[in-house]
Amino acid sequence: MTTDLLDLESLLTDEERAVRARVRALVDREIRPHIADWFERAHFPLDLVPKLAAEGLLGMHITGYGCAGRSAVEYGIAMQELEAGDSGIRTFVSVQGSLAMSAIAKHGSEEQKQAWLPRMAAGEAIGCFGLTEPNAGSDPGAMQTFARRDGDDWVIDGAKRWIGLASIADVAVIWAQTEEGVRGFLVETSTPGFTATAIEPKLSMRASIQCDIALEGVRVPESARLPGARGLRGPFECLNEARFGIAWGALGAGRDALETALAYAGEREVFGRPLAGMQLTQARLAEMVLSLQQAQLLALHLGRRKDAGLLRPHEISMGKLASCRTAITICREARALLGGNGISLEHSPMRHAANLESVRTYEGTDEVHTLVIGQALTGLAAFRG
Repeated sequence: MTTDLLDLESLLTDEERAVRARVRALVDREIRPHIADWFERAHFPLDLVPKLAAEGLLGMHITGYGCAGRSAVEYGIAMQELEAGDSGIRTFVSVQGSLAMSAIAKHGSEEQKQAWLPRMAAGEAIGCFGLTEPNAGSDPGAMQTFARRDGDDWVIDGAKRWIGLASIADVAVIWAQTEEGVRGFLVETSTPGFTATAIEPKLSMRASIQCDIALEGVRVPESARLPGARGLRGPFECLNEARFGIAWGALGAGRDALETALAYAGEREVFGRPLAGMQLTQARLAEMVLSLQQAQLLALHLGRRKDAGLLRPHEISMGKLASCRTAITICREARALLGGNGISLEHSPMRHAANLESVRTYEGTDEVHTLVIGQALTGLAAFRG
């Protein structure tokens, strides 16, 4: 049975379908057989990284430096397929490519790009993106991490929280206040004074890694500063890359939950007939596919606009907000349709729903994206009350 009742398939090019097929095959082969175990054990499989790199998924939307140079739509399709496997695995690709690698590609010097991007694209080096702090999540302008000049060096002190991959990363993109405003720095994680500690236990994103970072007198040379990053626009440009990927990715979790519920309802018999033949079940399934395909159409529209160079930040906020809301509602409905069996890790909807509680929070909460949309609509900024 297909969930593509609108034939969105017909809107894709042959190359886009080929990307989808390759990533879907990787998910079926390398992720689905193991994800329940990884989730239960709160384990991120490092041996998966070279396999993701071999498919060109790390920094896949970046051109040059060993990166695949794929289109925005192809990137979005890949994120949807990865998240159909698990949000935590898609998050790895987002942090590596859309955050850490994008920061270097957008704001780094040629020397920094040559030093890091080829290795990161090959999965030989892992990066993280240190923006959020214990007391500065939705308001990064309030960050307290500070970098001061000391001769030809910079000395960084502060703390970051909820930083994906930090405990396994080779390089951290650290955003800090300076006397001249916010700046970005490439900090090798072996630098004295840098400590990353995984946050445990978690009820969400269990097959992923999020960390606290402590920065205590971390000394880096001027050559570690990202020369093209000035002010909060620097990290925000990277966040928008990640948010675009989420607008696609979250729908992969929703689609997988819907497909699971549809298959289960077709096999499960109640009162002598398939559960799928019950009116209330069909009403649930119809609402799920309707909302999923509406959101998929929006994601595709955003992808086409991004490839045309027309996409604006508030449009990305609309996509991220709509997709996360849609996906988490579908996953919860799918879990309910499975009844008591829905709480078992044998089935994906509850795992997806738990993961999406994180996805809807990171890279901008529902409230932040609502206010971005509100500002675009009214011309008035309401972020400070």
